[in-house]
Order: sequence, then C-alpha cells, then structure tokens
Amino acid sequence: MLALSARGAEYDLVIYGGTSAGVIAAVQARKLGKSVVVVSPDKHLGGLSAGGLGFTDTGNKAVIGGLSRDFYHRVWQEYQKPATWRWQEKSAYGNKGQGTPAMDGENRTMWIFEPGVAERVFENYVKEFDIPVHRDEWLDRAQGVKKSGARIATITTLSGKTYTGKMFVDATYEGDLMAAAGVDYHVGREANSVYGEQWNGVQTGVLHHRHHFGFLKTKISPYVIPGDPKSGVLPRISTNSPGDYGAGDKRVQAYCYRYCVTDHPENRIPFPKPDGYDPKQYELLVRIYEAGWKETFDKFDPVPNHKTDSNNHGPFSTDNIGMNYDYPEATYERRREILAEHRTYQQGWLYFIANDPRVPKDVQTRMQKWGLPKDEFKVNGHWPHQIYVREARRMIGQFVMTENELTKKKPTPDPIGMGSYTIDSHNVQRYITPEGYVQNEGDIGVGITPYAIAYGALVPKKSQCDNLVVSICVSSSHIAFGSIRMEPVFMILGQTAATAAALAIDAALAVQDVPYPQLRERLLKDGQVLEYTAKPAPAKGGK
Repeated sequence: MLALSARGAEYDLVIYGGTSAGVIAAVQARKLGKSVVVVSPDKHLGGLSAGGLGFTDTGNKAVIGGLSRDFYHRVWQEYQKPATWRWQEKSAYGNKGQGTPAMDGENRTMWIFEPGVAERVFENYVKEFDIPVHRDEWLDRAQGVKKSGARIATITTLSGKTYTGKMFVDATYEGDLMAAAGVDYHVGREANSVYGEQWNGVQTGVLHHRHHFGFLKTKISPYVIPGDPKSGVLPRISTNSPGDYGAGDKRVQAYCYRYCVTDHPENRIPFPKPDGYDPKQYELLVRIYEAGWKETFDKFDPVPNHKTDSNNHGPFSTDNIGMNYDYPEATYERRREILAEHRTYQQGWLYFIANDPRVPKDVQTRMQKWGLPKDEFKVNGHWPHQIYVREARRMIGQFVMTENELTKKKPTPDPIGMGSYTIDSHNVQRYITPEGYVQNEGDIGVGITPYAIAYGALVPKKSQCDNLVVSICVSSSHIAFGSIRMEPVFMILGQTAATAAALAIDAALAVQDVPYPQLRERLLKDGQVLEYTAKPAPAKGGK
C-alpha cells in the first residue's frame, strides 16, 4: 500500500524516463519488492528499442544476461505466435542467426525484430509487474527537483505533478534529472590528454569506416560551383576549422532516426514529401552518386515481415551531421525544433532519392519499391517517435569509464555489468579540408573484447547527490560511451541501478555506500554477467 502525502504518492523508487533502461529498472524494483513509478516524458515505452532499432547492436551476446536477455527472450516468444507473422511466412524469413540459444540451453532469444513487437513486450512488462507509468510528464528542469542536503526529496513535472521517492533513477537519453539535481556532467568530446586516451577528441585524418569522402574515386568539392570558393558553400558543410587533432570540443556525434521501411505492397506507403522540403539540401548526394557511389541500400537491414531497421551509411546519409550540438542542454522547445529539422532532413533524403531526376535511375527505381509501413508508428505519421540520441550529457561521477578500461589498459573496479560492442562514434562534423575538398570527421571504430562497467560510473559524487543512480548518461568519456551506448547495455545498467537502489533503501545507505559484495551477489543471483572468459578455440587437425 503506497503512503500518500500532500506531495503526492511516495515510492521507494522514482524512475524518470520510459526508455528500455527505465522499464527494466522498474521491473527489477518490483521483483525486489519495492514500490516504483515510471515518470515518462514520452508516451511510448522502450525508447530506441521500440523506436526503430530492431537490428540490435549486441557485440558478444554471451555477456548479455539478466533482464536484458529476458527482453530478447520475450521478443523471441512473440515471434513464436503465428499472428505476429502478418506479412511474411515464418519459414520464409528463416532464422537468420537470430534465434540463438541462451546460455542455459533452454531459453531462446531473438535480436532482430519490428518496432511494434518490441513496444508490445515493454507494455506487457508494465502490465505483468503492475508498474504505474505516468506518460507525457516532463520534468520541470528549472525548479522541479527539490533536495534535502545531498538527497533528492521530490521531482515535479511541468503539469504540476510531484513525485516523492526514497531513491531516484535517471533513465533518460539526455540526463535531464541528473543535471537538474546539480550533478556534474560533460557534453562533447574530451581532449585525449584529459584521460590519456587515443580515440577521443578531434580525429582529423582518421577514416575508419566507409562513412567519409576519402574512399570515393574522385574528391568532392564543397562549393556551389565546383572548385570556386567565391560561389559559396553547399548546405550541411561547416566553414569552421575542424580543430586540432586530439583536442576537445563541444560537438556530439550525429543523430538520426532508425527508420523502418517495407517493400511489401499491401503495407507500404510511398515516402511523403515533408513540409519544408528543399532539394538543394541534397546536392552533395548528387555529387557522390556522380562519383560512382553505389551503397544506398547497404544498411537496409532486414527484420521480420518484409521490413527493415535502416541506419546511416556512407558519406552523406541519414546522419544529420553537425545539426545537434545544442540538443543535450537545450530547452524542450529548442529540442522539438531540432527533432523537427532532423525529421524534415531525413524524410527529405528519402523523398529526394525516390523522386529527384538527378538520382541514378537504377537507385531511384529500387527506392520506389520501398515505403513507410502502415502498421508501424501509426500515431506519428508512420515515423519513429524516438530519435537516436547517440550521446548527450555524460555524468562525471564517482568513476569515469574511458577507453583505457575498455581496452584493458587499466582495471575496472566493482563490475556491475558488461559491454562488448566496438568502440563506435559516428561522425561529428563535415568540414572543408586545407586542399579545398569536403570531408567528414569523428567516425571511429575500434574493436575490443568484452569489458566490465564499474558501479562508480552509475553514481554521482556523494556530495552532489546520494540517492540517484544513472542508467544511460553514465560517467564515461565520449569515446568509451561509443561502446557503452548500446540498448542491451542500457537494460543491463537499468537492472543494476534498481538493484543498487533497493539495497540502499534496505540498509538506509547512500547509493555510493552500497557494499559491493552484496550488490555483486544479488546481480549474479539475478543473472547478470560480470566476467567473461572466452572459450578456447578448438584444436586444429584431427577428424
């Protein structure tokens, strides 16, 4: 029975954010017998996992345990139902390597899925565990966090609702609760010198993937009249200096919508012409096609029912490079403007390819066979309701994860979960080289083996806030966050955040003082993976 006060309902745990991390944290709190509420700015649960990212970035699946793995098991269960296969025979889709056995050999998991199926799984979680979810509730970032000393007492939303809790979890992609509570954070790239890193800061000259102009057969001029600086610069190219190699800046890696498309005629809507469409915004794409680029469809990754999870690919694609720098700390109004501009740009990119006569005919004919699915994101014009916030604020907490921990140059204290995805940053800027050509910068990919994440990266400095755990905007450098920022990891960290909060409540402790052996014991009991040893390779030779 929840106690009531003049300040509203009191909960053991108040979770701000209806992301995958927020829902999983709430489930864990209920499993541990705690009262909990999810206060969600969004109307839809699951964040990016239900917002188009269905081709899951997993890394090594063996280190995904606990409720994170349970989510992918529940996705698998949904695809055992004949009704889920509305536009495709299950046998026609095939396993595609996604129905992999869980480590106990009995549970099954599926890592590739449709947005609507993922949202259904998250909604079923809150129904099964009787979790109250207050949707469309936006934190009053200016006056909505009331503290008593270093403790958050209440949070209030713009609608006037107040939530009282013993412990709080920030499960937003932006870190709004963390920031409003007065916790230190960083936005942008640290200089390599700050933490002794190699891949942080400005990375001019480093071209790791194929999302740059360096692999094209001909160099691309940034000017309206090729080769003539006096003619002006094409849209979406910065005229600022990219900065010195290794230096820090306030730039963040580009965002995009992980849009879902279908080539199934019965379920397909032609790409709409967005309001504000301007074909001049895509002049660089024309020049890339003229240079022989043929990779338009390389990241139309297939998910069931003739759909895709489509991602950025190439030098000028769906990543809206350089247009999001102020998003992390922006007002809600300004964020809405940024989101609208991103949507216009990305929908315009699709419309341009499908309709502009300057696009190669074979590419255009193929694009016209794709469209938005009628049965996804119905209340949002069939467009994802969640943009891919690849990074925003990052806490500066009790311990800062850096590339040195991820690459094992330094040990990680008090492991509470693991990551394993490549250290991965998308491009941060598009600039003009000293030679007078266009180039992208900031796209980094560094392979690693599974690594531990420290409990200290989830909690602020004790003097700043002692009853808050952060499950997404964790304490890490820009480049380390490039690996940590994966949805399975956010769910791992959500479970850990709720576990730590519950233990702190039981012992009347600050979250920074939760005994690690006790936390570790509980996490292991609940299926979290805290260490990983690769299986030895089979011996060569023999039969």
